[in-house]
Amino acid sequence: MIENRILRVYLARMQSRLASIASPRHYAARAEWLAEGKVGRLSAIVVALAAYFCLQVVAMTLLSRVAGTGVGVDDAEQLMYMSGLQAGYGGSQPPLYTWAGWLVAQLFSPSVLTLKIVKYAMMFAATAAIVLAVVKFGYSRRAAVTAMFGVLLFPQIFWEMQHTLSHSVAVFALCSLLLLALAWLLERRSILAYAVFGFVMGGAILAKYNDLLLIAAMMLSALSLGETRAVILNRRFAISIGMAALICLPTLYWNLTNPGELVARGYKFGVASDKGQLIAAWLGLKGFARAAFNFAILPVAVFTLAMIVARVSPFATGRSRPVVESLLWRTILIGLAIGLLLVFASGATTFRDRWMLPLLLFLPVALATRLDGLGDKGKTAQAIIINVAATLAIVVLPFTWYMHLYGGNGMGSIARIDYATLHRGMAADGPVRTVVSDWHWIGNLKLVDPDLTILSPEVPDFIEQLQEPAVIALLDGQQPSDQLLDLIAKAGYVPGGPAVGLNAPMLFSWKETERQVSIVRLEKATSTLAPQAK
Repeated sequence: MIENRILRVYLARMQSRLASIASPRHYAARAEWLAEGKVGRLSAIVVALAAYFCLQVVAMTLLSRVAGTGVGVDDAEQLMYMSGLQAGYGGSQPPLYTWAGWLVAQLFSPSVLTLKIVKYAMMFAATAAIVLAVVKFGYSRRAAVTAMFGVLLFPQIFWEMQHTLSHSVAVFALCSLLLLALAWLLERRSILAYAVFGFVMGGAILAKYNDLLLIAAMMLSALSLGETRAVILNRRFAISIGMAALICLPTLYWNLTNPGELVARGYKFGVASDKGQLIAAWLGLKGFARAAFNFAILPVAVFTLAMIVARVSPFATGRSRPVVESLLWRTILIGLAIGLLLVFASGATTFRDRWMLPLLLFLPVALATRLDGLGDKGKTAQAIIINVAATLAIVVLPFTWYMHLYGGNGMGSIARIDYATLHRGMAADGPVRTVVSDWHWIGNLKLVDPDLTILSPEVPDFIEQLQEPAVIALLDGQQPSDQLLDLIAKAGYVPGGPAVGLNAPMLFSWKETERQVSIVRLEKATSTLAPQAK
């Protein structure tokens, strides 16, 4: 009886406590602290972001060390590339993200720690830049934090980027920094501001080439507004163009001398030239609209629900900053229009959600700034958005850790191969200096032996880098492609015998217990058969 009474009292107190936590007053206080609070002399939101991203770096690195797993497809590719600093790396991708990986690898070697430092440093820079940009545009800190959390609601950012993706992370960082550079340029219009804007613009191009769509949309949007037109027409804007061109020049030259690498993955766009112009245009329109919808639906839904709960309409009259808001909305709409024109012109029919990142990244920023001029109801909506996004970011943490270890199915399952055991099996008949394959899954071997040279047909200077003792490594009974064998022959090597099968154990896996890996040692070709190497 006494125990039951104590239990009822305890449950009543817990219910009261939960009710107070879930109350609108508590939500408002939490949002107010994140927006306006301080931790010592530092802004609370900056400390919160730094703590969150540092936690991810430490947790994922330690989990990989304890579980013994490798990394997924995108990170494995970076491990393969980051051994050297080059103007281009193949695979139709620009080099900025790999440059950052190479720089950090000089301190920590090619490792999971290196990969996570690069990724989360860029994500921190991106989120902090959004906050600073909105404040510099003249909005409240609450609007700035709402905009930042709104951006984090994109599934490709709060979920996909945390356990996969690489170049898209650089897109997130550089597009956000471009917004900050634009805010500074509109405020200062100094030579330094133009130079910085050009520097960031060049970095955005080297992050991913589809950032050119955002840059074009941003310029056209500024030109369309009388209040901002003078910024672009100013002769100092030539400094921005010159700075961007100077930064991109080495990679531009590399692309011109390696055109095959620039278009190596053009098949991803699903160009349907054989289906007729009208059908291709229709398929392209559907694919583009589907990708945009999938990319933006979550933040749009959260903003909409927040405004419904707060009983506020974005069309309500109130204090506003029409120039900045018009600039943001026109940038979004012009960017989408340019994207559609390219769809119709190219015949592309396949679009991935993440490709919408430079076109729709500023959508939550535009919505958040609009709420800033709608009085107390606008503040209530902002508080709801901040709380929902912050809660979601915390809830998703253990799932990101799981996906980091698990890697996913199909191609993603390469994260679970026991690379230490595989490396020992490769070296059973003698040391190995170079490992080649048709695909960059072998980049994970860098986690076992950082001194290994890892090559695929997309790696620049394949022929010059191939050094014996070398082996071909292939997964699941695959045969080496003609392209790979041709490059090996041009380097003066031939397969030296029948393939040796190795059973590589799978870690952190309940369905697959092992993967079949075929190993073939390479030998120097005889002088009468060896072709001339470049």
